[in-house]
Amino acid sequence: MTDNKIDALLALHGGGRFLVGRDRIKLLEKVAEFGSIAKAAKATGFSYKTAWDSVNAVNNLLPTPAFRTRPGGRSGGGAEVTPEGLRLIATFHKLEEKLSFITNLIAEEGLEGQEEALLWTVGARISARNVFQSEVETVRRWPVDVEVTLKFGLDQRIHAIVTNESADDLHLAPGRRALALVKSSFIRLSAPEGAQGRNHFVGEVKERIDAERNSEIHLDIGGGKTLTVVTAREHVEALQLEAGGRAAAQFDANHVILAVS
Repeated sequence: MTDNKIDALLALHGGGRFLVGRDRIKLLEKVAEFGSIAKAAKATGFSYKTAWDSVNAVNNLLPTPAFRTRPGGRSGGGAEVTPEGLRLIATFHKLEEKLSFITNLIAEEGLEGQEEALLWTVGARISARNVFQSEVETVRRWPVDVEVTLKFGLDQRIHAIVTNESADDLHLAPGRRALALVKSSFIRLSAPEGAQGRNHFVGEVKERIDAERNSEIHLDIGGGKTLTVVTAREHVEALQLEAGGRAAAQFDANHVILAVS
């Protein structure tokens, strides 16, 4: 008899965006095992940067962080998976078991009547680096624009401006869950004391990556949330930003993109 076994890949999505798959789960498991992001990255075949991007993406989309660094910094400290992260790992494996049962059934009996099972792993990917699971707190309507305040993380807030038509299409109202997206190039950096405007966050520089013209800054803004900023390298050097230092990030309300399921 021919072996018709199907290997289905499970992918979890939050608000229509890819959240975690088998590779990221393995990475979290290795962090729990080794207590080190560097060792976990090496064991799973991730680059060090990709590993950090992956755990930051998961943290930004979960209500509470799945991953934390321990005191001592990224070079002298360690890393750990939180209870929320352990629940994510366990839930993922339970879902994989159920999906495996369905795919085995498909292999034995065919696709008729079971086509929807294959749609579980379909999801949208977006280019914005900063995506936060949030809840609409207030909606203020004006003749042209609508001001929306969204709460996320540890009592943190993002302010967005959308058109009245967009607000209607998204059914924006207090309590509505939404994704708030901000492109990394839309964010401005300054010294901590220079923060101003409604969308400003002061935090610790977790990482600085330099290219010829631009630099990428990962800013820990608290609550397990990270802002990724891409800006001119000369501006970063003028601010003397290095890992462990502090900086402020700000962006305009009309640069926030909202998405709902």
